Amino acid sequence: MTGEQVAAPSSPRDGEDISITHGHRKTPDLKLGTMMGVFVPCLQNILGIIYYIRFSWIVGMGGIAESLALVSFCGLCTFLTAMSLSAIATNGAMKGGGPYYLIGRALGPEVGVSIGLCFFLGNAIAGAMYVLGAVETFLKAVPAAGIFRETITKVNGTVVPPIESPSSHDLQIYGIVITIILCFIVFGGVKMINRVAPAFLIPVLLSIFCIFVGIMLCRNNDPVEGITGLSLSTFRDNWSSDYQNTNNAGIPDPEGKVEWNFNAMVGLFFPAVTGIMAGSNRSASLKDTQRSIPIGTLAATLTTSALYVVSVLLFGALATRRTLLTDRLLTATVAWPFPAVIYVGIVLSTLGAALQSLTGAPRLLAAIANDDILPILNYFKVADGSEPYIATLFTAFICIGCVVIGNLDLITPTITMFFLLCYAGVNLSCFLLDLLDAPSWRPRWKFHHWSLSLLGASLCVVIMFLISWSFTVVSLALASLIYYYVSIKGKAGDWGDGFKSAYFQLALRSLRSLGASQVHPKNWYPIPLIFCRPWGKLPENVPCHPKLADFANCMKKKGRGMSIFVSILDGDYHECAEDAKAACKQLGTYIDYKNCEGVAEIVVAPSMSEGFRGIVQTMGLGNLKPNIVVMRYPEIWRRENLTEIPTTFVGIINDCIVANKAVVIVKGLDEWPNEYQRQYGTIDLYWIVRDGGLMLLLSQLLLTKESFESCKIQVFCIAEEDSNAEELKADVKKFLYDLRMQAEVIVVTMKSWDVNVDGSGGGQPDESFDAFNAAQGRIADYLSEMKEVARREGRPLMADGKTVVVDEQQVEKFLYTTLKLNSTILRYSRMAAVVLVSLPPPPLNHPAYFYMEYMDLLVENVPRLLMVRGYRRDVVTLFT
Repeated sequence: MTGEQVAAPSSPRDGEDISITHGHRKTPDLKLGTMMGVFVPCLQNILGIIYYIRFSWIVGMGGIAESLALVSFCGLCTFLTAMSLSAIATNGAMKGGGPYYLIGRALGPEVGVSIGLCFFLGNAIAGAMYVLGAVETFLKAVPAAGIFRETITKVNGTVVPPIESPSSHDLQIYGIVITIILCFIVFGGVKMINRVAPAFLIPVLLSIFCIFVGIMLCRNNDPVEGITGLSLSTFRDNWSSDYQNTNNAGIPDPEGKVEWNFNAMVGLFFPAVTGIMAGSNRSASLKDTQRSIPIGTLAATLTTSALYVVSVLLFGALATRRTLLTDRLLTATVAWPFPAVIYVGIVLSTLGAALQSLTGAPRLLAAIANDDILPILNYFKVADGSEPYIATLFTAFICIGCVVIGNLDLITPTITMFFLLCYAGVNLSCFLLDLLDAPSWRPRWKFHHWSLSLLGASLCVVIMFLISWSFTVVSLALASLIYYYVSIKGKAGDWGDGFKSAYFQLALRSLRSLGASQVHPKNWYPIPLIFCRPWGKLPENVPCHPKLADFANCMKKKGRGMSIFVSILDGDYHECAEDAKAACKQLGTYIDYKNCEGVAEIVVAPSMSEGFRGIVQTMGLGNLKPNIVVMRYPEIWRRENLTEIPTTFVGIINDCIVANKAVVIVKGLDEWPNEYQRQYGTIDLYWIVRDGGLMLLLSQLLLTKESFESCKIQVFCIAEEDSNAEELKADVKKFLYDLRMQAEVIVVTMKSWDVNVDGSGGGQPDESFDAFNAAQGRIADYLSEMKEVARREGRPLMADGKTVVVDEQQVEKFLYTTLKLNSTILRYSRMAAVVLVSLPPPPLNHPAYFYMEYMDLLVENVPRLLMVRGYRRDVVTLFT
């Protein structure tokens, strides 16, 4: 849209309308100024428009009063659109593509392409309207050239001398031939068209002069019957409206099937004000778009509106209503010195307008194709400086199809809808940019305001429904289908559009409104921080464990929520900055591939521990900070003898506890199901400590996924043998009921800490007890080695770089408690789809190696386990 708001991608279409090739060097043609580039093209079609929308006929049907209202209503719409157009066009460099370029850079590629294609269709169909206007004028001037005849004798129920109207078959035949001829001219290139353009200007100006001179010289019944000259009596007679039925040719007929009212008149007249885009369509050929477009467009709009108002007053005082309704070429009848001047002017002006449509529409289509947003339009791409021949043929095909219809009154409402869509898009673009008021929004045209742009857009929509609600629905549906198709099949393009700015400001405002206070449990959403740094090595070009994104999606309800995927690169930031950017891009691609809503972040740090400590402190903004840390359990640490893992793992958990972050550690991630692998059985929760309801919430979120929706929840409560198990079970059931959660409650009793740890009387499975014995032996060996080193070096016991005090009885107690929990899980949940268990915090003054032994014993032989630690707040609420 602007040179500062968006760095527009270089495309082959830039400047294609004004370049010619001399050998291998492209030399720009002479750039057009305000007069020839904008003002003249807008005025060039005025006379033809006055004719082929039958301006005198509109005055006769609607009367002077409603005709003035019609001109004012439509003129206000186009004036406001011209104001919006001027503001956007002066906010930086404007390249080729006309309104499509402006709308696309303001509202995004999807909206730009959908409205741009509709505007292309409008221009292509307008070409047919101009051709039909030229043919009808020619056949009225030279009746002998007609192959067919059509005579209409009924006018207001009275038999009058036959009124000849060109046959629709003549319009079709001549229209097709002329369209083909114009296409051959267009194939000659823009240079040829620019050279012949002045030939259309002189007839337009001469015809306007002859019409107004002729009106001033008219007398009663001179030059024909029904002409009163400028008469106050005629003015009063024609002041009110007199809507009548007509045939398809527009001749009043009591038995006619075409009904007319003010709404229909809007559809017929509005094409008369659509020339305001002529300057912006030539944006690539203008010397100074930021000066030419505002001055030329607004000057042409005001001149046109003034001419229409004067024409309404003059035609209303010039002839009787019957003459206004039946004389199809009243402008030629009253012209001075003879009608032939007007016939020539009308034919040339309408052919010139048709030529401009057949020239501009293909270039608009080529500009859309060259932006490479919609792959299906690749056939219409053109190289820099080349002519869009295929797009021209396609435009001609559409134009010929509309010419075959052969009726102007059926074509004009279609054109109106497409042009109104474009005008609404321009107004909405200016409204959005004005309302957002981004730092880059500094148009040189100062006479604009968001309220005026909104009014202009509203007028466009109102006019669309006034004309025809059915045409409006069809046109909006067509634009919506194109938008939907572009959003699905189109390539992503970032043009710095206004919607992105709106999203940014909305995000900032929402972030401020959330404040810094804690979020209420009813509004709590999990924002997982997915720790992608692997314990070990992943295959090359694999930035993250393939199942981590699947698990992250399981923590969201209906896909709502955000995940932050983070990884850490060891090293110096200055040396690894480029590697970090590449890794971040690779990780982002992985997230998109897994259809996971989230962002990728790569942090460079001297070590994993330091990197994670920085992440957990700084990641996020306000209340949008991650609240759950998710990582894979390091099952490989003993198998691959990775002795540094225990210290790092325990350090990460302690950092999360200090930062008040919840923790979810996944064991068995390799077997975690994707969305297509349906699970059966139960989701078992071993609720040992209060965690704010996080474990319960995670189980409910799992049930919302297709893979787990067939499972049932079981809640296991651990109780001492001497406690009242039934009372505990009833309390938990009541708590779950208040939380609107359905689950089966099972109370498991465990022996007290005084039970012997030699395995006698415990009834533990052999596999758990074997793991317990092995852990005991490894801990004893590790402790003996620590004591030997301390004795040899004459210092206290040291582990993980700090002094520790080991209570061997407490170590045995931790081991035995873990053994009991593991054996209980294996007894009740061996066939569960997934098991959730409270994560015990690392004991103070215990070496990290001991904690890893506790955890290994806890997860022993459990295929799929989630270890969950909440934080100091509730995430579920008892109240709605």
